[in-house]
Amino acid sequence: MALDNVTKDIRDSADASVAAIKAERDAEVAKIMAEADAAISEMKEKEDKRLKEVIEQLGRQMLSSAELESKKIVLSKKKEILERAFAEALASLESASASVRKKQYRQMVDAAKKVIDDPKAYCSKDETVTAEDIGVSKLEKVGGMTGGLILESRDGTIQVDMRYRTILQTVWDRELKSLSDILFG
Repeated sequence: MALDNVTKDIRDSADASVAAIKAERDAEVAKIMAEADAAISEMKEKEDKRLKEVIEQLGRQMLSSAELESKKIVLSKKKEILERAFAEALASLESASASVRKKQYRQMVDAAKKVIDDPKAYCSKDETVTAEDIGVSKLEKVGGMTGGLILESRDGTIQVDMRYRTILQTVWDRELKSLSDILFG
């Protein structure tokens, strides 16, 4: 029986050692798992924060891009409106009656005489005015020219461009801000 007791003591001691080792192992596994869970939780928190920041940044970029595109569209439409207004104003000038154009040409010649004493004039071949009608020494009708006059000194050294397009463009460029304020507030 003494051998049975020794065997039992050894077995009990081995079982106790195994139980202690298992308990130690379980505690170590629990510690490692807790540390891993904490690390995973921290990593997830950092990634969630980074993801939120990236989403916010993309949202701001998309909003900024959309605002820029919207401004481009508005500016493009404003430009179209201004170009249409210019074209309509020019068409109105060029399609005025012959008597109105004759009067305007006479005013152009009178204004140019401050620079050119006895100008000769160039106008569209479709014009019905004469040199006498507008008060110039000579009137030459030119193809490809639209409404208005080009006035020139006798020796050809001075030219004054008084075509409707040129006059309108000069006024347009000078008054563009005012025109935009009137049209678009």
